[in-house]
Amino acid sequence: MARIASTRLSRLLTGWSSEGAGPLPRRLADALRELAERGDVPAGSVLPSQRELALVLAVSRSTVTSAYGLLEAEGWLESVRGSGSRLRASGALDRYVAEGRLVSFDARTGTGTAGIADLSSGALPGLGAVGEAVGALTSGDLGGLLVADGYHPYGIPALREGIAAYYRTAGVPTEAGQILVTAGSQQAVWLVAQALVEPGDTVVVEDPTYRGALEALRARGARLVPVGTDGADGGDGSGAAAVRRLSAHGRPRLVYLQPTVHNPTGRTLDDAARREWRRVLGDLELFTVEDTACAELALGDGEKDGSGSGGEGDVGGAPEPLVAGLPMASTVTVGTLSKLFWGGLRVGWVRSSPQVVARLAKIKTSVDLSCSVMDQLVAVRLLDRLPEARARRRAELRVQRDAAEALLRSGAPHWEWTRPAGGAALWVRVPGADTETLAQLARRRGVSVVPGSAFSPVDGFRDRLRLPYAHGTAALEAALPTLLECAEHAAAG
Repeated sequence: MARIASTRLSRLLTGWSSEGAGPLPRRLADALRELAERGDVPAGSVLPSQRELALVLAVSRSTVTSAYGLLEAEGWLESVRGSGSRLRASGALDRYVAEGRLVSFDARTGTGTAGIADLSSGALPGLGAVGEAVGALTSGDLGGLLVADGYHPYGIPALREGIAAYYRTAGVPTEAGQILVTAGSQQAVWLVAQALVEPGDTVVVEDPTYRGALEALRARGARLVPVGTDGADGGDGSGAAAVRRLSAHGRPRLVYLQPTVHNPTGRTLDDAARREWRRVLGDLELFTVEDTACAELALGDGEKDGSGSGGEGDVGGAPEPLVAGLPMASTVTVGTLSKLFWGGLRVGWVRSSPQVVARLAKIKTSVDLSCSVMDQLVAVRLLDRLPEARARRRAELRVQRDAAEALLRSGAPHWEWTRPAGGAALWVRVPGADTETLAQLARRRGVSVVPGSAFSPVDGFRDRLRLPYAHGTAALEAALPTLLECAEHAAAG
């Protein structure tokens, strides 16, 4: 019987203590029952012990004991001698379910808590260039596209060529046939997991890493093996060296990396680390997936973006992929316009060999046939405005980052972080606190925040928080007193 970790159950139990009626045990029992009814926790899953769940939810053990008792009396829970309490559900699918990564959008569907101080998402507001590009479209832009059925499984030719040219400007030879247009980078990562990973395959990931990738890989049944990040706050040394050591005991199916503007840490690999990764990946001939979704959010600070000099580009130009020097047949690069321009523009892509692109496209057509032609036409226009968009985002994010750092230095001087090279959030260490518990306590007081363990394949970094600054520091400033108070209550024992 599969056990669900208390940390993952905690991230599924969003808003339970402030929603619903009745005393706290009744609310917890109802929330657990709803997870079973929806299949969010597979039937037969063994729940955490009462003591363990009480600790992570920051409630008394008697609250969990009473909730479990209510569920057992109602037939939703059964005690298994020597194994604990097993959740029951009628008709639930035995599948992995995402851990509430998009909970910050719940309020928009009428299921969230009003008045919440939302620090759960680092998504950026849209740039005016998007509206201008939409307004500039004419019937001539559709041209000959209207005479066909409108389905372009690989993407419209103009956009595929535009993305290929984007890489050529970075010094990376690329043809349109090596590009697959996707509905954002999240779909691209999901397609890679579906096409290249079989259940039980070993996949090497950085720890921490992008939680959307963790969800896609877990849903596919991958065996995730973590390696430390390089040059990131909380990293434990050379990830490349760790991969070399791991490969001596068994070849992983693939390696998933974010070398440029890493999510959640915001770090970018320096030249030496990039050379070492290329050397190890090339020597071992490992299939490599490089996610550059946030690479266009490099802040620069007057320096190179870490992707190197001598042809590897400043922050003012397209970043060169780390995998550019590796065989095309064993690499995938994921990119997107959604991070830089606007999340509502669902345009991402995969760059790989034509053979891999064809394999991914076949899976994609079974899901959505093709991406919106209108979104793609807008994207073609926006590619011409990349320099302008980079400059604007860089200027805005620098100001917001500096303000967030000043706020924390003043209001939480004992918290620790490394200045990010890019992105829209700080990766903060809260000494002495269990941030899983902190997040639960804060949520009850109207503050939504993501604990570090959500970004770890092994539920690590339980002393970290990701604190976004993309929309300015007003929300962070309002939430900080609550976070500080909750951190005191969540102090590790």
